[in-house]
Amino acid sequence: MDLAQIKAAFDSRRPGHSLPQELYNDPAMFEFDLHAAFGRTWLMAGFSCELPTPGSYSSIKVGPWPILIVRGRDGVVRGFHNSCRHRGAVLCKEGQGRSPRIVCPYHRWTYNLDGSLMNAARMPDDFDTSDHGLRPVHTEVVAGVIYICLSETPLPFERFRADMEAVLGPHDLENAKVVHSEVLVEQANWKLVLENGRECYHCQGSHPELAKTFPADMSAYFDFGGADHAARFDARMDEIGLPKGPVGEGWWQAVRFPLNPGMISMTVDGTPASKKLMCPIGDGDIGSLRWALEPHHFAHATGDLVFCFSAMPSGPRETLVTAKWLMHKDAVDGVDYDSSTIAEPWHTTNLQDRDLAENNQNGVDSPGYTPGPYSPEAETLVLRFVDWYCDRAREYLDEQLAKECVHAA
Repeated sequence: MDLAQIKAAFDSRRPGHSLPQELYNDPAMFEFDLHAAFGRTWLMAGFSCELPTPGSYSSIKVGPWPILIVRGRDGVVRGFHNSCRHRGAVLCKEGQGRSPRIVCPYHRWTYNLDGSLMNAARMPDDFDTSDHGLRPVHTEVVAGVIYICLSETPLPFERFRADMEAVLGPHDLENAKVVHSEVLVEQANWKLVLENGRECYHCQGSHPELAKTFPADMSAYFDFGGADHAARFDARMDEIGLPKGPVGEGWWQAVRFPLNPGMISMTVDGTPASKKLMCPIGDGDIGSLRWALEPHHFAHATGDLVFCFSAMPSGPRETLVTAKWLMHKDAVDGVDYDSSTIAEPWHTTNLQDRDLAENNQNGVDSPGYTPGPYSPEAETLVLRFVDWYCDRAREYLDEQLAKECVHAA
């Protein structure tokens, strides 16, 4: 599809309905989505505890684009395009590590931790190292979480920072550690993966393990319809002074909500996963703080644990799902928690969701697929995500089509 065809597909979308087929499976949409969605908004890139000391780095990908996040000697976390300024080689392979400087494996160009070029052998006398530092990406750290934006003009960040420091700050993620992580390759378009992750319409039937603790029968955006246990939860959070929201803007939202009655954490039996709490306020019985960013992320923070989900497109019908579990850095395996059970029930839920998304993709690929209506009561956040995506896509389309007109003139 060219831009005019992509625009026609968006124009054909019925409000309140899922997307036209080609937006879920046409190969042209992979590149389009990277630029229209992932290249223009803030993305969750990791946790500051994963970069504990100067020289610690994390090499990640946004789609096919390599990004390097480094803690400098001054303690500041910075992000860069993971591409050498010589001939573009990737500087650090995917994963985490630590180095006193950044050295290109190809021709040994060497960079300081602030991205400035330190040494480039066998270059002419008039070569200016100051002109060849790594290209930065906008990087912010809020309540122990790292965010990046690849756009030259990122969305305003101030409200997000203030609200998230208030609601997430009490969970002390600066003093956390990742106790488990896993990556799933899902054979489904990233939008189908995200739509699945933005609703619990399917949870009672598909996630019995999660539904034991998670309020799968809630309405709209964590609306409990005046239920007694929800009213008691709200009153208790006010009493102990723990902010609950909701807060948010078009590209993010956060709210603290009660789990099912009698449940303290989203574990197999609803009891805390760790004796060493991340948020000891209220003895850790504080429901869950859910926060999410469009277009790829959601997380749940209970008193004992943080579970984080991120989905990145890796092809037209392929998505990499990364999941991380965090606990207090002083929690000891075998004493405070059991590493063999820590991933449940989210591990099982992720596998179930992978099957659901892949099945969804197979059905969307059918010549009989017709976009269907979302449930306003059960799929509020899905509709919010899809509307956000369509709005960003139209903005990008307008810009690109205007450039085509200029070039044609």
